Amino acid sequence: MSTKDYLEKDFYKVLGVSKTATADEIKSSYRKLARKYHPDANKSDAEAEKTFKEISEAYSVLSDEKRRKEYDDARSMFGGAYRPNGGGGAGDFNLGDLFGQGTPGGAGGAGGERLSDLFGGLFGGRGGRSTTQARRGADVETEAKLTFAEAANGVTRSFHLTSETSCPTCRGTGAKDGSAPRVCPKCSGTGHENKNLGGFSLSEPCSECRGRGLVVDDPCTTCHGSGRGKSTRTIQARIPAGVSDGQKIRIKGKGAPGERGGPAGDLFVVVHVQPHPVFGKSGDNLTITVPVTFPEAVLGADVRVPTMNGFPVTVKIPQGTPNGRTLRVRGKGAQRRDGTVGDMLVTIEVAVPQNLSSEARQALEQFRTATADQDPRSDLEARAKGA
Repeated sequence: MSTKDYLEKDFYKVLGVSKTATADEIKSSYRKLARKYHPDANKSDAEAEKTFKEISEAYSVLSDEKRRKEYDDARSMFGGAYRPNGGGGAGDFNLGDLFGQGTPGGAGGAGGERLSDLFGGLFGGRGGRSTTQARRGADVETEAKLTFAEAANGVTRSFHLTSETSCPTCRGTGAKDGSAPRVCPKCSGTGHENKNLGGFSLSEPCSECRGRGLVVDDPCTTCHGSGRGKSTRTIQARIPAGVSDGQKIRIKGKGAPGERGGPAGDLFVVVHVQPHPVFGKSGDNLTITVPVTFPEAVLGADVRVPTMNGFPVTVKIPQGTPNGRTLRVRGKGAQRRDGTVGDMLVTIEVAVPQNLSSEARQALEQFRTATADQDPRSDLEARAKGA
């Protein structure tokens, strides 16, 4: 596609969608129009064939998020006011402005400078200047292994990141110093080519330029014509308190650097939390299972329970506490992301002794005799039949 086509054609109008249309709306409209104007359904109809090519061209641009943004940016810079040479009107400009060919506005006009800056690198324009448009950096994903305590309380970690950036030698053009890329002759700079598969048209990256829209005759010796390079750096990032195993944390602005003054991308950290031998996690609360003796459960007791901060607390076990009951200790859990502290949930586990002395066995026999009239299963069979 030529620069003129890129500015002059209204692809949204061709597909019959609004400029805010979603990807699904664009795809739906394209499929509907493609079926209507496909050459197989309109034999010997040159106008239908022309329309089919136009909607395929429009779809190849609007269905690609990156190319759609470039198209929108190009048209919005001039308010969609492009007209061919001689169109007239105060807001008009022409291709002479783009390449400085002596037409009104020329190389020195404001319109020529803006167009040349925008498309200089993309289409190999005058002076080989690259686009001045800022571009957001790519998002980067990495992993972090944390101890249970680090995940509960938060931790600052160093990350060694490798991300893609513009080649520092050719500044992203892919061409050796003193030369410039040219528009791909096969796809006319679109980066895509359409293949007719009978019932529909398939758009795929151009086999000649591999989707760049540009062909480099004299490639840069550093990036070998790709225009891209690798950047390795070390950053410090804070993992917030309260993260869970498998959670993905977004750290804004810590991804790949932006291009031409654009903002950096984001860093996504997938967290892997090592299990703790004592503590667990339930939502914003810590959990712990505390063994107690049978007399402590029956008669009640005050027991020492460890906490994450290293300072034990005393928890009161009420008389007659059954096995599995959970007691809440407020403010002794892990730190939440908002800075507050959760609770600690203490689950009671009645420990059954495996080895008894003769005195302990005799005492238990006496206890069993004394409580023989207290059968906890007295109504179990009756309840089972009633169910």
